[in-house]
Amino acid sequence: MKLMSVLTIAAAAPLCALAAPYNYPASKTVEHTDDYFGTKVADPYRWLEDVDSADTKSWVVGENKVTFDFLATLPQRDTIKQRLLELLNYPRYGLPSKQGGRYFYSYNTGLQNQSPYFVKDTLSGEGRVVIDPNTMSKDGTAALTAATASEDGKWLGYGIAKAGSDWNEFRVRDLTTGQDTSDVISWVKFSGMSWTKDSKGFFYSRYPEPRKEGNKTFSDLADHRVYYHRLGTSQSEDIVIHERPDQPKWNLGGSTTEDGRYLILTTSAGTDPRDGVAFIDLGDPLSPNLKTDVVKIVEPLDANYNPIGNHGTVLFLTTDLDAARKKIIAIDLRQPDRANWKTLVPEAKGVIASASYIGGKFVVNYMEDAKSRLAVFATDGKSLGDIQLPAIGTVASVSGREDDSEMFFSFTSFTYPTTNFRTDLSTGKTEVFQAPKVAFDPAIYETKQVFYTSKDGTRVPMFITHRKGIKLDGSHPTLLYAYGGFNISLQPTFSTSNLAWLELGGIYAVPNLRGGGEYGKEWHLAGTKERKQNVFDDFIAAGEFLIKEGYTSSAKLVLSGGSNGGLLVGAVVNQRPDLARVAFPAVGVMDMLRFQKFTIGWAWASDYGSSDDAEGFKYLSAYSPVHNVRKGVTYPAVLVTTGDHDDRVHPGHSFKYTAALQAANPQNPYPLMVRIETNAGHGAGKPISKQVEETADKLAFALKFTGGSSSN
Repeated sequence: MKLMSVLTIAAAAPLCALAAPYNYPASKTVEHTDDYFGTKVADPYRWLEDVDSADTKSWVVGENKVTFDFLATLPQRDTIKQRLLELLNYPRYGLPSKQGGRYFYSYNTGLQNQSPYFVKDTLSGEGRVVIDPNTMSKDGTAALTAATASEDGKWLGYGIAKAGSDWNEFRVRDLTTGQDTSDVISWVKFSGMSWTKDSKGFFYSRYPEPRKEGNKTFSDLADHRVYYHRLGTSQSEDIVIHERPDQPKWNLGGSTTEDGRYLILTTSAGTDPRDGVAFIDLGDPLSPNLKTDVVKIVEPLDANYNPIGNHGTVLFLTTDLDAARKKIIAIDLRQPDRANWKTLVPEAKGVIASASYIGGKFVVNYMEDAKSRLAVFATDGKSLGDIQLPAIGTVASVSGREDDSEMFFSFTSFTYPTTNFRTDLSTGKTEVFQAPKVAFDPAIYETKQVFYTSKDGTRVPMFITHRKGIKLDGSHPTLLYAYGGFNISLQPTFSTSNLAWLELGGIYAVPNLRGGGEYGKEWHLAGTKERKQNVFDDFIAAGEFLIKEGYTSSAKLVLSGGSNGGLLVGAVVNQRPDLARVAFPAVGVMDMLRFQKFTIGWAWASDYGSSDDAEGFKYLSAYSPVHNVRKGVTYPAVLVTTGDHDDRVHPGHSFKYTAALQAANPQNPYPLMVRIETNAGHGAGKPISKQVEETADKLAFALKFTGGSSSN
């Protein structure tokens, strides 16, 4: 089934038939004013920050009723949902990793809410289910967040998060019996597991147990510590390996080297990409000494460092120290002073997106104009050539062992479903290992990369994907998706949601805004703190380019972004309400004066700054979405999306922004609505069923107000 018939229906619907005003529930206001360095700022919707209060719960019910009643009137929604289910119903494989001679990977038959985790004893053998998170909750909201096998392949440590929470519970499964052991670890956030070579225990990081006040649980998300857990013991017996009481806001992590000799410790301050590095010499890998001293390599935190492997006493890392686009260095742990560091693979034209030490070689995933190039180097830095990729796109992940020449990597692009490849680094031979089959024809679509000029003259790249042969007459509904922050890069990625949009005659465009990591450290910093307006300007310029070049028009442009991207959409809607007809700010950071007061928000100050200082207040208040909604302005059709208990970006952000929009213009000709997912969080681990429902709602909403496409 294709969606062009739906498109015809949408195109025929006259936009003049909009029903306004919409009957939003009343959002009460309270008399609350904050004083920021002598400037008084009203906060009439402060009460919506308490997501568990009776008033807020009642407001959520009222808003959802208006929203879902409206969405139910969209005739194309059910057809889009059915097509999404058809597109999603294909086998999807996670990238294999090898441990204890076994291969571990995730596998989804198609429409399973969560992907079960499998193991196979040989590469060509049959896999068997090890963990099926679908059995852990009735509504599919229990998600597998971590899975790490022990060195001997007998045990699998795994993490489960429920209802979209960032909180994890770690458990251990016996791979011989298929049963869980008695090991249970709670209050884990922002951590993986790393086994010791003897397979008797693992390192992990967690916060102290939160305090309870009545029926509420509170955590300051401070005093992150690295622990060692020994199999068969209770969590209360876990040993604190590393802590920093002098730096309670630092995140601490620890991972063992593949040879089991060292525990490499990393520290970070929130989302600041600068890191600290230290190590513990565990001595005999089969009888590790957990009581040895921590040896600091990097402190203070002055650059980004990412350990990628070791050869004996030599540790290999990527870093942007004196190399904005990163390089690979070697540190001999017997002489870790900076004067003894050696550069092995110097900075190049492309940014090192990731690097691995596999089979005694460096496999470097470069990002060049946001596209991937996979290169191989000897440990002395000599180039050994590139691994040929099937198209222009993205190497999403790489796996392999230091003692084995077998390597796997996954590749994807906008119309290229994620495919796993196997490479033998000893011969250079690469072959398709697992290739999905999706019910669409990629040959009828094309992706091009263009470059446009932002407000200050900066050259910004953008990917544009659409059906081949379209007329550039401004008639095509166009979804413009971006992020622009936290050193995160947006590279070509396959998505059945975007594919459904393309089938509807839409165009999908992704600009690589400043604030991301596409061109290294300077590109990231150019979109932070007092320079954040650059990000909004880049996004606005992308929309203007698409309109000028005839891809679309303001009446057919859709703005979309999530989290920091939700902030982006909210800020641009305020600054340029005329730019687009539809806006989807998802789980956005909307109150820039108070973001640091909730959940892990304080950690984002490295990108945003903070209203706790006068200069930060000045530039944050200038664009904060909640505080820059203007009365009487005609806004585009806005559908805010959030989870009722998002513990990453507090849902109060979206609640307050929605209330402010609705109050600013109750007569707005287009809806200003919020879709609040219950029993859900920031988005990670969201079950397939909920993803399909939300995507169908958003695409149908977009078509309602863009009118579809009148040409091909």
